[in-house]
Amino acid sequence: MMAQNVREVDVIVIGAGAAGENVADRAVQGGLTTVLVEAGLVGGEYSYWACMPSKALIRSGTALHGAQTVPGAGEAVTRTLDAAAVLKRRDYFTANWQDDSQVKWADNSGIELIRGHGWITGPRTVEVAGLDGVSHLLTAREAVVLATGSSPRTPPVEGLADLDYWTTREATSAQAIPKTLAVLGGGVAGTELAQAFARLGSSVTVVARGTLLGSFPPEAAELAASGLRADGVELHLHTKTVSVTGNDDGSVTLLLDDGATATVEKLLVATGRRPALEGLGLESIGLEPDGHGTLQLSTDASGLVELATNSEGSGPWLYAVGDAAGAVMLTHQGKYEARATGDAIAARAKGELEGTPAPWSRFAQTANEHAVPNVVFTDPELASVGRSVARAEKDGYRVSSVELPIQVAGSALRSERYEGWAQLVIDEDRQVILGATFAGPDVSELLHAATIAIVGEVPLDRLWHAVPSYPTVSEIWLRLLEKYGL
Repeated sequence: MMAQNVREVDVIVIGAGAAGENVADRAVQGGLTTVLVEAGLVGGEYSYWACMPSKALIRSGTALHGAQTVPGAGEAVTRTLDAAAVLKRRDYFTANWQDDSQVKWADNSGIELIRGHGWITGPRTVEVAGLDGVSHLLTAREAVVLATGSSPRTPPVEGLADLDYWTTREATSAQAIPKTLAVLGGGVAGTELAQAFARLGSSVTVVARGTLLGSFPPEAAELAASGLRADGVELHLHTKTVSVTGNDDGSVTLLLDDGATATVEKLLVATGRRPALEGLGLESIGLEPDGHGTLQLSTDASGLVELATNSEGSGPWLYAVGDAAGAVMLTHQGKYEARATGDAIAARAKGELEGTPAPWSRFAQTANEHAVPNVVFTDPELASVGRSVARAEKDGYRVSSVELPIQVAGSALRSERYEGWAQLVIDEDRQVILGATFAGPDVSELLHAATIAIVGEVPLDRLWHAVPSYPTVSEIWLRLLEKYGL
């Protein structure tokens, strides 16, 4: 019989990924005793199977290509990528899938870690089946926080359930480079990994039901598509995968709706993610999936989950952050949410916060509505923040946009063949920026300036006085404002 440990703490956080770590850290800094529950590796998806390993796989190819486009450096580059060295560097950035340093960080931060599977059994109560055989029955005086991340969506493709295919986890932790690879999905993860593996030596085919990177303006997405084609990636856009079949030699054959077929060594399915909320006991507190079997949480600006019913005297207690909350599935935004939520929990415990927090306060996730930065680390990069023209118009703004190719002294110096594109979305009534998009090599470094301009609501006539250094790619800011008429 499993031993039991029954006790009460201030805050229980289920999930020790980036968001869970941050909310636990803020709660402890606020003076609250906090338990972090995790069945896998402390540090979560982004540390071991997402942001860090994928960018490590991508970076070497981008650096090599950058050198090849500069006269003098290009002539000195005589070799292709060393795939084994790239994989070794990737292993370093995942700490070889060991979480010792993250466990040490939690301990040094005053956060108690319980390794095990946790689920809610009622208001403020969590049961944990410890991996060490101990059962923990925990009650939270202040809050339970769901930080369980997300899981891959599986598309309804005939034969897929019978295959041992890759998700992003298997792709980012691969120990060998397949000769041929098919990628289902034209989103960020699929596009980044398609180019990374193409540059590491795979012959890559991408199949997407829609456009490539459809959340970006077409001018920006086409630059990324051109970059993939230049690396030999075969793109099948606006194409459905009818079926997939496993072959005797371990390969996979795809049948596409245009009649084409492709046989590959590995199949990567990267068709999106959904909040990982299964097995958390949410039905015990009245949270059930909808008619389509989807469970989606609704939270306020502090991450507090809206419950249909609250037990008498329980008060506000359930929160969700990061991918589990389902608002914005980006690591940096999940960490931002977690910082606001941890501070809000501590403030409510001290009686310093009641009701919904004020916008742009330290307890509110206001940037989720106005300024979410997003980077696609292809070569060239795509980077955006804030509202698109369509989103701004839908939200009731009177908007205009200004667009230009990136053709400034800084871009010409960076590369002989630099191609880029930039756009600002402008609120005509307030004369401030609502959104920005950049496409081109290294444009991710332009993005934070746009994020600051949007969050700070910097007037355009004041922004004109922010003189970009010469000769840098940032000079595109001046050119955009000049085209607007300043």
